[in-house]
Amino acid sequence: MAKVNQTILLKMQSPVALIPQLAGHLIASGGKRLRPMLTLATSKMCGYEGDRHAELAACVEFIHSATLLHDDVVDESDLRRGLETANAVWGNKASVLVGDFLFSRSFELMVADGSLEVLAILSNASSVIAEGEVLQLTTANDMDTTEDSYMQVIVAKTAALFAASCEISAVITKGSKTEQAALKSYGKNLGIVFQLIDDVLDFSAEQEKLGKSVGDDFREGKVTLPIVLASRRGSEEERSFWRRTIEDLDQTDADLKTAIDLMNKHGALKDSIERARHYGAIAKDALAIFPDDDYRKALTGIVDFCINRAY
Repeated sequence: MAKVNQTILLKMQSPVALIPQLAGHLIASGGKRLRPMLTLATSKMCGYEGDRHAELAACVEFIHSATLLHDDVVDESDLRRGLETANAVWGNKASVLVGDFLFSRSFELMVADGSLEVLAILSNASSVIAEGEVLQLTTANDMDTTEDSYMQVIVAKTAALFAASCEISAVITKGSKTEQAALKSYGKNLGIVFQLIDDVLDFSAEQEKLGKSVGDDFREGKVTLPIVLASRRGSEEERSFWRRTIEDLDQTDADLKTAIDLMNKHGALKDSIERARHYGAIAKDALAIFPDDDYRKALTGIVDFCINRAY
């Protein structure tokens, strides 16, 4: 991770002073570095001895950071991990352009690695993430969104990069196609777990411990799984509450508490966590073909860590 952080610091430098300033604000804001950590750990589990994995882990973090900068602009977010977002400090234009810079840096790192297969995996993930974000725009404020549509969004916008960050490890270690598919499955299902729990946390006091505001998704009219389940299971009167608050964004201060009460009444939060456990089990099972060493134990533990954030 020290090598990854060193690469990140080096590659975000630019003679245009605002670029390292704004990028540094985001990168130093206390993220978990989960995606690059996955690249490192899966590479080591596959027996990798070189240092390409550190450069590629930095590349993965740049892709992630670029999407965060763009996301915060789209969502008009003022806070990320308890700190002001880059767009709140420097404005939307600068955030979008520095996000573009970080994307470009990630592609420079991919090209420097020299593997066309790695380039194919990471560039495909980048386009899938963008598709997921656009798809989320089309489902926002739409209470006709189904669980399948919601899953399509999170597989694209979150799970794709988790999957890619693990899959590239099999390429640089010259692993078999079976190992590559297993790592991709592990990453994808872990990404689904991560996003499901994130969406549950939007309606939980635990969210405050993570440095985020409770109810952000609700206020923005994002249709997440807890909302889909509570609405589908509710009465006509309850569904009209969801249409007013999510579709029309006509919200009062008391509505967030009402939303959480309805979710608890219909078991929407509990069942969303159960969905996460299901995908977590798939992620763990995908690792069964690898040696049961400390790296595999750590990767299995990450699944539990992601689920346990909900408690």
